[in-house]
Amino acid sequence: MNNPHYSIRNYQPADFNKYVQLIYIAEKLEPTGRCVSPQAVTEKLGRPNYSPEQDLFIVEIAGNFIGYMDIAPESIIKRVILDCWIYPEYRRRGLATKLLAHGTRHAQELRAKVAHVNIQGDNIIAKMVLSRLGFNSVRHFLELRLDMVEVRLPDIDQVASGCRHLRRGEEDKLTKIQNRAFTGTWGYNPNTVEEIIYFTNLNSCSTEDVIIVCDGDKVVSYCWTVTAYDEGDAGRRRARISMLGTDPDYRGRGAGKRALLGGLAHLKNKGLRVVDLTVDSENKAACALYQSIGFEVRTGSLWYQKHIY
Repeated sequence: MNNPHYSIRNYQPADFNKYVQLIYIAEKLEPTGRCVSPQAVTEKLGRPNYSPEQDLFIVEIAGNFIGYMDIAPESIIKRVILDCWIYPEYRRRGLATKLLAHGTRHAQELRAKVAHVNIQGDNIIAKMVLSRLGFNSVRHFLELRLDMVEVRLPDIDQVASGCRHLRRGEEDKLTKIQNRAFTGTWGYNPNTVEEIIYFTNLNSCSTEDVIIVCDGDKVVSYCWTVTAYDEGDAGRRRARISMLGTDPDYRGRGAGKRALLGGLAHLKNKGLRVVDLTVDSENKAACALYQSIGFEVRTGSLWYQKHIY
């Protein structure tokens, strides 16, 4: 390294408190909307098919953490998602390049074929660094927001009467409908029942937060809602539609809209009024549905891609 007093090393369990503080500062300086509580970080580090001791790198100087590189492996589709952040005052010193090099090498070890990086649409410096390292912009995602008080919604409570909550023990049904709805779409890594069980047991989500529409015993559409608490702001909750999916055989028949309205009714009944979600700008049907309900574009992000040889 050009500056030998910097070190890049693997994360260790004893690093937890410093890492949480680093994530908190990163979110405060450059907000992304993610939850950064110690509980949320614990859950992220403990997710299936991920090892923080192998997949997370820390940058430190004199014992102080100044950056990180998180490498999320998705073995089924042979890709990794790279998440990199460095304190602003330590940028323009080649550290991002070195971290991304670590990420690329680890991706090769994982036998990934492609690496993806998601950045805010207005992050000019990140665009320059990624382009210089051989990454190309491949997708534009939109961040949408709905204020249920300000927008005149359909009678969502009436629509919700045709929906129900996912029940404990039905995680296999959610796995099946999710994979049927999204397998083959850009960037989707098929889920396993183990992963669905894990994610529906998080602090921010349970099976009660997954609203489903059924045709007999068959789940044909679902709306996965998430509620998170802002760190340092007691009592302030944020709501998000994590995923909305419909069985391909039932598209165009109103099942997706019913699930979405059911999810909004669920969040409204929990006392929440503002709901966020992220959607691929190329998914015209989904964008049209969200905008018909009253969601408005708030910001956007870009996905960059690099093939690994």
